[in-house]
Amino acid sequence: MKAIFFDLDGTLCNTLADIRFHVNKMLSSRGYPQISEQQTKSYVGDGARKLIERALPEGAEDVEGCYEEFLAGFSVSDGSLLSLYEGEKEALDALKEKGYQLAVITNKPQAATYGTLKKFFPEGYFGFVGGDSGMFPVKPDPSLTRYAALSMRVSLKDCVFVGDGEQDVRTAKNAGMRGIAALWGYRTRAELVRAGATEFAESFGDLLKILQS
Repeated sequence: MKAIFFDLDGTLCNTLADIRFHVNKMLSSRGYPQISEQQTKSYVGDGARKLIERALPEGAEDVEGCYEEFLAGFSVSDGSLLSLYEGEKEALDALKEKGYQLAVITNKPQAATYGTLKKFFPEGYFGFVGGDSGMFPVKPDPSLTRYAALSMRVSLKDCVFVGDGEQDVRTAKNAGMRGIAALWGYRTRAELVRAGATEFAESFGDLLKILQS
């Protein structure tokens, strides 16, 4: 194993409150009902456009305008509602000290991805950071993941994909990588099993033990 690929929302960072705040800010400005925390949790994972489509009432005709308004606010979030998970920084630092390359592959918009990571990690901490820039299809399409491995000069068989969502499980399979499902995120074990997950980590401490074993 030479490289570890991480999803962002629900895996590297608890972003649920931040996402919900910006979605509801847009919905409120348009006179639409706001969404709950549980709705937010169930709507994320397939990219920002799909998130907005799910958050809008059925039959809403201004989807594109709502999407653009959401992105405008979301890309400049102050990060005050973001947080890392328990034991995360220690685990990531330990992996880097052992020589593993770390990468981020997410369906989050590229600008928001950089903004989120900047709050917690120094520049260059991750060897590759890939969000939804429009250049590649979103996960579970493996194109961006394969491109990341190529850029980092590692073979896919020497990489592990860690993520909390169904799309992360499927991305690992589609890319021909080992996948570890993170149980501290936005999906249950049962949901991840249905997506095809077979290996699980309960926490960052547990993940570190698995990767070092």
